[in-house]
Amino acid sequence: MNEPSLNALTAPLVDALVADAPALRLGLSRLENGCLVVDAGLQVPGGLEAGRRIAEVCLGGLGQVGLRGGLAVGGVVGDWPIAVQVHTADPVLACLGSQYAGWSLSHGEGKGAFHALGSGPGRALAGKEPLFAELDYRDQAERACLVLEVDRVPPVPLVDKIAADCGITPAALTLILTPTRSLAGTVQIVARVLEVALHKAHTLGFDLHAIRDGMGSAPLSPPCADFVTAMGRTNDAILFAGQVHLFVTGGDEAAQDLAQRLPSSASRDYGRPFAEVFAAYQYDFFQIDPLLFSPARVRVTALDSGRTFSAGRIDPDLLAVSFGIGA
Repeated sequence: MNEPSLNALTAPLVDALVADAPALRLGLSRLENGCLVVDAGLQVPGGLEAGRRIAEVCLGGLGQVGLRGGLAVGGVVGDWPIAVQVHTADPVLACLGSQYAGWSLSHGEGKGAFHALGSGPGRALAGKEPLFAELDYRDQAERACLVLEVDRVPPVPLVDKIAADCGITPAALTLILTPTRSLAGTVQIVARVLEVALHKAHTLGFDLHAIRDGMGSAPLSPPCADFVTAMGRTNDAILFAGQVHLFVTGGDEAAQDLAQRLPSSASRDYGRPFAEVFAAYQYDFFQIDPLLFSPARVRVTALDSGRTFSAGRIDPDLLAVSFGIGA
């Protein structure tokens, strides 16, 4: 393979995470089939640093995630203290081939059914999504890792199926569980600020091969015990204050068009905190305009001409409402 193995690149990061589990306040356990489960917020506290490192696992070993304070936030919401910053060596492969939560996983029916969206490098081993044909990428590795935003441990039969789809034994599979309401979960979700830009560019039909580099940042939202509020805040951090800069090849017209269409404000559902939008659609996620999920402000630099095109805006008032500032 000319391209790197996402799972091979990630394996050392997973090993280091496991070795540092006590210091990171993570829980470790083995399922009866041998799968290693890393708890980042279910029965243990976890924390910001755990979330930062898990976000780098999500990026398939091709990205760096940092927590920055002060001027790095850019005065988005007064003196809001922390921003998440993301950069990758290969944004398309790291974000869409690994970080994107695109693998639909489910087991059982009715009230006790388990549903989750898998993200991380294990997706590239299974190759269940049509996206991998477009990326022309399929990983080969002896180990795999998936990150799940869930509030309970997945059932063993589903874990067996995940491992089989990846072509490995359950003992070679690591599942990292990051509840949305947790500190670690909050960090790894906000760290998707660059990924949502890549995903929307793909949805808009932009040539992914033309995207050469990129980076992004967003304020770190405060967690909340209520799931809908927690989910709303992590989305709003990106929708109202996320910033992304993409570097692309090709003509100026295509770069300018991408910049104009990419920001979240271009969506028909923009203008209210995400939790309100979600409630307005009777909590049916699939009724929300998919073009809403993108950063607030975008810059696109056309490498061939050197021109940069900007669009979108930061909305500190909406972000303050979402974050509960002063409430």
